[in-house]
Amino acid sequence: MATEIFVQAAILILTLAIFFAIQYVPTKAVTKHRTDNRATTQTQRHVTRATHLLSRAKSNPHKDQSETLAKTAIAEIEKALSISPKDPTPHLLKSLALDLLGHRGSALRSLDLALASSRVKSLAEKERVEALVRRAELKLAVNKRRRVDSAVTDLEEAVRLSKEEEGGVQIKTASFCLLGECYEFKGLKEKAKKAFNEALKIEPESSVARQGLERLNLS
Repeated sequence: MATEIFVQAAILILTLAIFFAIQYVPTKAVTKHRTDNRATTQTQRHVTRATHLLSRAKSNPHKDQSETLAKTAIAEIEKALSISPKDPTPHLLKSLALDLLGHRGSALRSLDLALASSRVKSLAEKERVEALVRRAELKLAVNKRRRVDSAVTDLEEAVRLSKEEEGGVQIKTASFCLLGECYEFKGLKEKAKKAFNEALKIEPESSVARQGLERLNLS
């Protein structure tokens, strides 16, 4: 009798478990999927607005109006980050906005967040290359002497990644030119020449690369 009761109880528990799995779990999964989609849509909406505002800010010749647009863009970016903190795109846009406002140190920190290991995998290789080059530029602008080695690391990674990418002539050329300038600053003339020559292979009309080679040949 005790065994029969135990078996019946076990069957009842199993039946309830199956019912729960059928009724509750799919509903929960669908709800989560809908919530995720809604969050993605809201994030994209704020990112789109911020991108449009930044475009207007960069093209506006009036400094006060440009700054107002950039600050409004940051407000949209903060909304996107509050919804999707792991998304690297808002951090990239925030860096652009902060740089436009002259806050290079803060712009650099935003790029650091975008390129953090928890977010960088979400970036396409082209976006990652652009972010690495931009971060190198900011490092040199903030403190060239102290950050040149770190900038070289970013640029060498950008060059490596860009070799695997089709197209992107402008960013590839910029990567090699900036790398050449870093090597030149460090006194590594042969490496600098090689970097400038690589830039000319990609873009034969690059004035930055030609001027770099001229400086090295005269020194």
